[in-house]
Amino acid sequence: MDSLGVLTAIARVVGEGTPLAALVPRLAVILHDAIPFQRLHVLRLDRAESLILYVARPSGELEETGHRIADAGATTPPPDTDSRSRIICTVGNGATVHGALWFTSTEPDAFSASHEVLMDSVADLLSLAMQYDELLSTEAVRGERLDTLDKLLHTMAGALDIRHIFADVSHVIREGLPHDLLALTSWAEDGRSIRIYALSGAQIDDPQFWAPMPITDDTRALLHRDAYVVNNIEAEVETTSVRAEIFRRLGARSALRVPLALGTGVFGSLFVLAREPDRFSDGDLGFARRVADLLALALSHQRLAEAARRDAAARETAAQLEAQVATLTRELEARTGHRRVIGHSPQWKDVLAQAARVAQTETTVLLTGESGTGKEVIARFIHQGSRRKQGPFIAINCAALPDQLLESELFGHERGAFTGAVSAKPGRMEQANGGVLFLDEIGEMAPGVQAKLLRVLEEREFVRLGGTRSTHVDIRVVAATNRDLHSAMRRGQFREDLYYRLSVFEIALPPLRNRLDDILELADAFLQEIGGAVGKPPAGIARDARDQLLTYAWPGNVRELRNAIERAVILADGGYIRSEHLPVIVPRESLGVAQPAGASSLPPGGVNLEDIERSLVAKALTQARYNKTRAAKLLGLTRAQLYSRIEKYGLAQDDV
Repeated sequence: MDSLGVLTAIARVVGEGTPLAALVPRLAVILHDAIPFQRLHVLRLDRAESLILYVARPSGELEETGHRIADAGATTPPPDTDSRSRIICTVGNGATVHGALWFTSTEPDAFSASHEVLMDSVADLLSLAMQYDELLSTEAVRGERLDTLDKLLHTMAGALDIRHIFADVSHVIREGLPHDLLALTSWAEDGRSIRIYALSGAQIDDPQFWAPMPITDDTRALLHRDAYVVNNIEAEVETTSVRAEIFRRLGARSALRVPLALGTGVFGSLFVLAREPDRFSDGDLGFARRVADLLALALSHQRLAEAARRDAAARETAAQLEAQVATLTRELEARTGHRRVIGHSPQWKDVLAQAARVAQTETTVLLTGESGTGKEVIARFIHQGSRRKQGPFIAINCAALPDQLLESELFGHERGAFTGAVSAKPGRMEQANGGVLFLDEIGEMAPGVQAKLLRVLEEREFVRLGGTRSTHVDIRVVAATNRDLHSAMRRGQFREDLYYRLSVFEIALPPLRNRLDDILELADAFLQEIGGAVGKPPAGIARDARDQLLTYAWPGNVRELRNAIERAVILADGGYIRSEHLPVIVPRESLGVAQPAGASSLPPGGVNLEDIERSLVAKALTQARYNKTRAAKLLGLTRAQLYSRIEKYGLAQDDV
């Protein structure tokens, strides 16, 4: 086979996406007739600290070995002791080196210049295969780390003291980030000293090691830094510093550090340590930050549990949390000018309690629930209870904008980034700096924008549309969705890594039909709010109207209730709101929705609210003889709302 035929055959094999372990033996068989070798060697750099060497014979027999770069001689694999000829070239793309390719033979002068030319072409094709192998390896690591975070959540669930399970935490983390030691340090309240809070991988019995260690102002500034990697502790860390003393006692030679935020400040640092240099890379920082987030959440829960144990009675603890919720509610009402956090049902109080707890951390929050259940209300509640309450609260609806416009709104754009971009414009990310960014309907975000958002969550930096310069932001993200993100992930419409980054703390908001105790309170609050804006505020809500409000399932939740009250206020014209002023309301039993005590239960197969709404719209159109104005009035809708439902359900006149 001539050189062209050899390269064509190799290109065909590479194009099949064959992993290196299967590709190298086939490469040896194809090349044997063109290059007289006894052994073909392919070396691939595997991450920053290791490499993989494949050695194949002309028959296709393969040997595969792994080496750590830190090991003596690992960067120069031992040559064949019986080889007398060798040709070698690097495998890469531009300035990026992926590995090397070389041939050896026991015969002297076995290789010629033509063989070198052919090998260079083979190396170019092999570069593509190595890049594909690297992508497979990266995806495998990402999947392992997502699984690790999931296991870590289960490991920490129910733990009252993180120190008691710290060895288990280290064992789980090691699957996604190999290390020898794991250490957690904590700050004193005055910021003048630190101590080892938890340790895994070493047994230190010296009490002095666990005692608080005073620190200087210079050291304090270093410890307040963002995440970083130390490749060689002996060369990079000041020998007289507290860090150097800790590392020396533990025998560590390389380190990865991420700060651990808790409440309004920094709790301490999470150190991932190794007894060899160059064990970690900047690519490990994102995963370590996620681990720190979960540990911060566990520590936050631990502190709450410790506070509860110190309290004499659980009732007093619940009262304190309720008082905190009430305080945040009053502050939020004062800030927005009207009531927003309304309700005393157990389901709603549980949501507020969870929100109050997570508000004190920097943890990313995911709010789930049907449309209209009050997700933005809870997002503002969390913002008001956080250390960022003096910062901005910036909200954006991901479903309301086309993909490119959403990307521009989120990240901003530079002049000329697209048609109409006549000047540079900062995005919502920059506007939210120092505060909270609320991403409503996150499930509607396009995959490309999801990838950019993931980088922001991991690195806290982004690039404007049409720009080249990275911008750093200090934001907390609260996301919301009414979609089933697990189903979206199975369909490939939502990234798994983004979901796990967003759902560190998930709060599920109950639908209004499950909050019967809150319906009348909400109605009265909306009446007070809306009544002041009309000329003749209603005298109140009559008993028959109140009974009717309680018999409806409210598929549109709180938003639908508010619209119904606003319409009734106008129709009542200063008198009492009665049942005839409310929209056409189907009793809850007609919808198969659970009633208060004594009522029938849900049907075994469940209910489909969209089918029910479609049938009601069709019935109203038939009753009104397809007069849109009359049908809209029967349904308590505007003409625009009725038209949108006709289009949504395909209710042409012939279909009704």
